[in-house]
Amino acid sequence: MKFLYSDYTMEQLREELGKLKELALKAEQQGNISEVAIQERKMHFVRSYMLNPADFSAGDTHQIQGDPGHTFKINYINGIMAWGHRVNLLGEQYIDEEALPISLLGDKIETK
Repeated sequence: MKFLYSDYTMEQLREELGKLKELALKAEQQGNISEVAIQERKMHFVRSYMLNPADFSAGDTHQIQGDPGHTFKINYINGIMAWGHRVNLLGEQYIDEEALPISLLGDKIETK
């Protein structure tokens, strides 16, 4: 029987995160780069369920982990996903709206 991450307890989420890390390490040792990427993506979702979505608000701008050239301006939060737009270093906002797991959002940036 499959469970949704949203049904997991915090302890189960921690255990799942450990399992995914092990799978990613094994895949990396075998040179299977695509499998590593899949496990890392799953880890982002598990970590997102370990965070409180109420800590993120519409209108906030956050750094993006792993992407120092962009920030992310949140339009709205839907579950563990933050919907909004990337903003480049020049302050130019991308046209396309996208969703990122909240675990990918770094520190909040104070805007002027």
